[in-house]
Amino acid sequence: MDLPRPFVIRESGHRIHNPFSPEKLDILGRALSLTPGTSALDLASGSGEMLCTWARDHGLTGVGVDISTHFTASAQARAAELGVADRVRFVHGDAAGHVAEEPVDLAACIGATWIGDGLTGTVELLQRSLRPGGLMLIGEPYWRLDPPDELTVAESHASAKEAYRPLPDLLSHFGDLGYDVVEMVLADQDSWDRYTGAQWFNIRRWLDENPDDELAEQLRAELRDGPARYARYRREYLGWGVFALMRR
Repeated sequence: MDLPRPFVIRESGHRIHNPFSPEKLDILGRALSLTPGTSALDLASGSGEMLCTWARDHGLTGVGVDISTHFTASAQARAAELGVADRVRFVHGDAAGHVAEEPVDLAACIGATWIGDGLTGTVELLQRSLRPGGLMLIGEPYWRLDPPDELTVAESHASAKEAYRPLPDLLSHFGDLGYDVVEMVLADQDSWDRYTGAQWFNIRRWLDENPDDELAEQLRAELRDGPARYARYRREYLGWGVFALMRR
């Protein structure tokens, strides 16, 4: 049970596996007015930057679950580096269907709503771990601009245009699910550039070190064509944000 190798190679040097900068993550943590002892569950926790930095800065405690052995090891190393390994722990496992042993104050899935077969299912999954009155965090894409054709949709990694919503519709949808949106922090194009550009750098470094690997041809083609495709399609059309929800 692990992530496919190309994904791990692309993001091997990332601490945050979505188009959120460390500054945005800090803004979100401060906006939520987290208090020492806040308990958290982070599903698809990646390299653990959210739990680790919020444990350091706000006294949060919690558990992260991720399917990637590489990212889980990175998260454990990050917790040790920041001196918070006694407050947060990271488990290699399938986040899909994972429920906390005890209800938590904060339940999060930042950018991996496929674990619940989509946004609605992931909200339902997180709610199962959340104490009454607790806070839910969802990271989700949305359309900044209406995509003009199917190629733009495909290059934005959407299975169909309807897979993402415009931002006003996404916010309304959370209400339809029975939640108040109480905060949001949105990525911007610079956030996207830093996230995506770092993937290109990771790929190039890996290719230099592994020129004869069975994945080399695929990743060379991705590095050759990917930057222009990103600038032409995803950068202009796809937004992304983290939304804080409370049940009505």
